[in-house]
Amino acid sequence: MDAPYKFEKVDFFTIDSPLLKFSENIASQSGEDGIIEKIFQLITPSYSYCVEFGAWDGKYLSNSYNLIQNKKWGGAFIEGNSEKFKELVTNHGENSKLKLVNKFIDFSGPNSLDQILHEIETPLDFDFLSIDIDGTDYFIWESLNNFRPKVVVIEFNPTVPNDIIFVQPKNSALNQGCSLLSLILLGKNKGYELVCCTRWNAFFVCKEYFDKFELKSNSIWHMYKPIQDGRIWHGFDSHVYVYGMTKFLWNPTNFTNDDFQILPESLRKFGDSQR
Repeated sequence: MDAPYKFEKVDFFTIDSPLLKFSENIASQSGEDGIIEKIFQLITPSYSYCVEFGAWDGKYLSNSYNLIQNKKWGGAFIEGNSEKFKELVTNHGENSKLKLVNKFIDFSGPNSLDQILHEIETPLDFDFLSIDIDGTDYFIWESLNNFRPKVVVIEFNPTVPNDIIFVQPKNSALNQGCSLLSLILLGKNKGYELVCCTRWNAFFVCKEYFDKFELKSNSIWHMYKPIQDGRIWHGFDSHVYVYGMTKFLWNPTNFTNDDFQILPESLRKFGDSQR
């Protein structure tokens, strides 16, 4: 059974990202459409050009649909799944301002994001890039070297605590994602600063635009509170405690401390105990 102890958790998150008050969904999932609109009121688009891959049908949970459909932006949708690509063509095939590409993105070679964007004549400093492929998002952004979009929105794993650097193996067959902190560090290396987070999407802007947002702080503790801020530790007696996690987000299974006990109860003892 779970240990009959209560754990107090200090809430040291101070979420004060001013962009969150503009959250609104047209096709997006967690308010991204409204945030994107506000960002481009602060940063003037140069081309009104966006790129989204893992695009599905070009509408469902899309961060670019509103820009394309209602703001009349141009750009590119990239989708590897052939059946989803048919839906993408149905929804956007008649839009002459859009390039529709049926390819899976690789980390290098002819199907790298750099190469595909070059082939479809994307401006080097285009306005907006949306990355959402439920896994190797980190590595795709890392691999983008020849293009520097002004704004990048990228998915992260919202169950990873804010102080953890986690990046799944570089394997497109896995769907584990990465932590927000890992993306913040990658963004800084690429010349970007974090300006907002929704439930599992992080917004980055080129550092030369950062002052336009007048943020008190873009510390991770001011930008985001994980959906599950879980912690695992063990007692001197090897009893494992799990706090802040009671279920999987993408699976209906719940779990308790009992599910994490590696040793049977008979072996959960402190070796130096005098009792």
